[in-house]
Amino acid sequence: MKFTIDIDCTPEEARAFFGWPNVEGFQAAMMKIVQERMTEYLESADAETLAKMWLPTGLEAWESMQKSFMSQFMAGAKKAETK
Repeated sequence: MKFTIDIDCTPEEARAFFGWPNVEGFQAAMMKIVQERMTEYLESADAETLAKMWLPTGLEAWESMQKSFMSQFMAGAKKAETK
């Protein structure tokens, strides 16, 4: 036998029912601190530093992929010439 119970309540009501603490104030304070720190860092960093941090191997991987494609195209062109 299987049955389902749907309970319609707000997160605040569920927290109170289960006896969980209300952490909304703590969460809001922590998010404010995180936002301030990120804003300070982004304002102090230049675009090149941010690009290197976010895409450390992005440019090298792109160049490697281009070289790989070019070598495959050249190999295909050589095969087409010999036929």
